[in-house]
Amino acid sequence: MNNAPFTAARPARQHRFVEALLADRHSLPLSIALHLVPGALIVAVYAFVSAPLVRAIEYPPFMAWAIALAVVLFPILGGLLWLGKKASGRYRLRGGALRYTDRPVSRGKVTGMIVFCLLWMTVVSILLLPLDNLLYEHAFSWIQYEGTGDSATSYLNGYSQNMLLTTLLICGPFTGFLLPLIEEYYFRGFLLPRLPQLGAWAPVASTVLFSVYHFWAPWTVLSKLVFLFPGIWLAWKKEDIRISIGMHPGSALLMTVVGVIAVAAGKTSL
Repeated sequence: MNNAPFTAARPARQHRFVEALLADRHSLPLSIALHLVPGALIVAVYAFVSAPLVRAIEYPPFMAWAIALAVVLFPILGGLLWLGKKASGRYRLRGGALRYTDRPVSRGKVTGMIVFCLLWMTVVSILLLPLDNLLYEHAFSWIQYEGTGDSATSYLNGYSQNMLLTTLLICGPFTGFLLPLIEEYYFRGFLLPRLPQLGAWAPVASTVLFSVYHFWAPWTVLSKLVFLFPGIWLAWKKEDIRISIGMHPGSALLMTVVGVIAVAAGKTSL
């Protein structure tokens, strides 16, 4: 039996898929899927792989979520590099599959925007914690991920100082910078510029879809819409991903450093 037609069809299908991914605009179903499927995969990895593993070694659930995020997001980074090879002939992000990387805004203006967005995200996210707690108590308390609760640090509560410090030092470089950075590359550098023809609604759609992507914390969707939007809007308006990178990984790094210092200073729970 001649399998040549089938083997020839595979490269053709792959070529069409790559073309669809690298197109100037994604279709609406493709865009929604590319935003939300990673979130569903993160929850699946947590439930079936990382949670049982971390439970067995008796470490905080925070570590399980860090593992789940890494298992999904690092292959996404590899996929972006692979698409960069398809687009430019080299494994790279800038000049490959990503956009908003040409740095059109001066360093001084970018710095000012980053400082504003960083302060906005940090302060507003803290101020909106009561809203998150209210939504969890009244709408999402049926969600029973281990460590889930009406606290921003419930995944870390109830463990010794040494275990907390070990967990943060191991996971911190990932959850505090690398994984948020990959999210910015993917959601803002790759997906946002390719949203369907939404005009000025593109950053709104990006904020909504990225907030919903956090399936592991649906009670935080409304607050994320508020504290994420300025950085996403500015990245879209100025076509400069450095703004949202400074906001999102920058805020995560700040909170991680504060958490490590607090635990090291003797606070046994965050």
